[in-house]
Formats: sequence, C-alpha cells, structure tokens
Amino acid sequence: MSDKGKLAIYWAASCGGCEISILALNEKILDVANAFDIVFCPCIMDVKARDIERMADGAIDVCLFNGGIRTSEQEYMARLLRKKSKVLVAFGSCASEGCIPGLANLTNRREIFEACYLESPSADNPEGVVPLPETQVNGFHLTLPVFYDTLRTLGQTVAVDYYLPGCPPEAPRIWDAVVAILEGKLPPPGSVIGAQTTVCDECERTREEKKIKQFKRTWEVIPEDNKCLLEQGLVCCGPATRAGCGALCPQVNSPCIGCHGPNAGVEDFGARLMGALASVIDATDPDEIDRIVQQGIPDPVGTFYRFSLAKSLLRRAAAVPDAQRHELPLPKPSEERSN
Repeated sequence: MSDKGKLAIYWAASCGGCEISILALNEKILDVANAFDIVFCPCIMDVKARDIERMADGAIDVCLFNGGIRTSEQEYMARLLRKKSKVLVAFGSCASEGCIPGLANLTNRREIFEACYLESPSADNPEGVVPLPETQVNGFHLTLPVFYDTLRTLGQTVAVDYYLPGCPPEAPRIWDAVVAILEGKLPPPGSVIGAQTTVCDECERTREEKKIKQFKRTWEVIPEDNKCLLEQGLVCCGPATRAGCGALCPQVNSPCIGCHGPNAGVEDFGARLMGALASVIDATDPDEIDRIVQQGIPDPVGTFYRFSLAKSLLRRAAAVPDAQRHELPLPKPSEERSN
C-alpha cells in the first residue's frame, strides 16, 4: 500500500473548469502526484461510487468537491464523500456559492424542463417527453436521479471544512491550499482559503472620487487603461469581491464580475455590491436614480448575484407548490430537505 495521502476530486452541478484549473499548477502538479494518490476522479478515471462506499470512513485525506447540488445523485455523493473524507473542500464558486447554475433558482424544475426539452429551438421532441425519475421500458423499471427545484451549495448540504473560491480557482490559490494541507497549517474549519480583503486592494488602477451619472455596458465603451473602471461607469464588482485573483480582469480592461465571492465579514454579496454602487451614484432625485440604474443595469439579479444567488439571503424565487408536490423520495437514504 502507498504511504501517500489519498485525494478525491468530484464534480456535481458545474462546467468542469475546476478540474482543468488544477492542471494550471503546471510542473507543481508533479509535487501533488508525489504527495497524493488520486483515488476518485470521474473526469479522468473509471472509479465507481461503490468503490468509495467500500472505503473506511475518513480514508480519503482530502476531497476537492466542485459544483452545486442539483440532483439526488449529487447529494448522495456529497454525503458519501463527506463521510469518507478527513478534509472536504468546496472547490470553486459553484460548490461555494452556486455560481451560474444557481441562477436557475429563479425558476423551478418544470419550467427548466419545458425550456430545455419542449421550447428550445433545437428541440425535436414532438411527443413532449421529459426526464422522469422512474419509468417502465419494455418491462424494465428504469430510474434517473431526481432533479431538484432548488440548487444548493455544498455547504447547505453537508459540513464543509474549507472554501476555495473562484470560477475557477486560480492556480496560486490552489497551490496555497495544497501547501497548507501538506504542512498542516490550515486555518480554522469553515474558513475561506485566500485573501481577506477585496479586489480593489489588489487593483493597481488609479482611484479618485467616484461620481457616476451613467452606468455603461462593457460593449459601449473602450475604457482608459489606468483609471478605475467603476469611475468610468462600468459596473465593477471589485469593492465587494474577495481578493486573491490578482485583479486579473481589471488588468485587461475588463471589470471584475465577482467570481471570488464576498470578502471577509460580508454575509450577502449582492447587498454589499448594491450598497457600493448606490454610494457612487451622482444624483439625488429618485426618478433620476431610477433612470441611471434601469438603463445601466438591465439585469439586476445577473449583476448582483451572478455567482452567489444560491448562497444569498434570497437563495431563490418563491417556491411553487406544484413543484413541491413533484419531489420524489431519494434513491438512497438522505436527511430531510426543505426549500
């Protein structure tokens, strides 16, 4: 048996970019390979859930879990990997905050299925077939994972030891986490691994007094190279976003979009960002303020909660009673759930 640590990498409701980001460690990936045996990673190896089920509790030293919890299968795997792992890391924005998949919390399963399988211009589905958790085909009983109305974060499903933010996490922060784990110098459980300040603190652009009379979309303006993007009217999320990325987007004249989540001490990213933008609007007349906001920020949820709706104080749109009645028992035992 190898005396190396055991590493698991799993993806749930996510795009797969977090797995790719690990490769950005470049030659340091060899140091990871020297320290850990990868025992579970569906992206690159054929290991089954039953193989993990057979392992002793706590047999996995570290699990990097990316993606939110959208289905009963993902919930089961989250609970299984929590049980089998000494350290469970919410790896990336989807696991930490819900990210882009979490924006579907504005709707419900029925509407999502209608849009994808019935109303999409590319759908060829004259019989109106949609996925079902259970069905009979030629005498066989077939099952699929239950698709939940509400996407939840990993931390809303199981206890998480550490959070590593980013969409995806930046290679230097991944390496910081690896070193902290190997050296046993991790912060207290529940902590975010990374900086405790904001992107503005990392940004080298010149900041003066902010007075905004018009918010502009990114395609409407070519910004000046060295001046604060927010002062130029672009909605930059830097004042509300945790540092650690190196302010990469502002370096290339693109405003921060908030993928590193809220900075330390902030409970709701969207509320923090709204407060920051409200403080720089150069108007006192309510009608003028409404005009500035409505014209420059046509998608408030997508702007203020692009990455964090599922974890926010809002979490989702009001639950639909019909959707609640459609929930079916999980294929494996699970704790009681509620929207």
